[in-house]
Amino acid sequence: MKKVYIILSYTGTWIAKVIRYYTKKEYSHVSISLDENLQRMYSFGRKNPYISFWGGFVHESTRYGTFKRFQQTKAVIYQIEITDEQYQKLSNLILEFKKKRKMYRFNILGLMGVAFHKKRKKENYFYCAEFVRYMLENANIVKKPLPEVIKPEDFKEIPDLQIVYEGILKEYQKMKDKEKKEKRDFKNKDKKR
Repeated sequence: MKKVYIILSYTGTWIAKVIRYYTKKEYSHVSISLDENLQRMYSFGRKNPYISFWGGFVHESTRYGTFKRFQQTKAVIYQIEITDEQYQKLSNLILEFKKKRKMYRFNILGLMGVAFHKKRKKENYFYCAEFVRYMLENANIVKKPLPEVIKPEDFKEIPDLQIVYEGILKEYQKMKDKEKKEKRDFKNKDKKR
């Protein structure tokens, strides 16, 4: 068994505030990660942390990009156990997006459609929640279909999700870095014995 992580976040940017206003929910963005350290975290969002509407498929991190710029980003991190086969399928899907990243665009009309509960879909266009839904459904991780007009907080309804962390995203990263260092130090001490 493997684990995959779903990260709901709120940066506090003006667009995040608009999304929060229309959805009436705390979190305005969703990402998916293949590891608990969030080194491999993916979504559709800003390609440049200073330009709101220039978006697409992104590899996100607290060390660069939007999450580095907005250091007080609030987040809730969930994990779900999946089979090795599902994990491999998910990895392959993400690899395909990486290889073809130039053909994908940010679905701004779809994002606006959320406010009016209207689906606006074009081929190869995604906003964050559409992308994560696509990943989970095409890797056969979710059993029942997720909403057509999907919002980040809709992912909380997936059965068997377990909360891992809630707070400032950067603090989670610091905690994981500290754990990693302690493990490395322990291994080094053990080798010296």
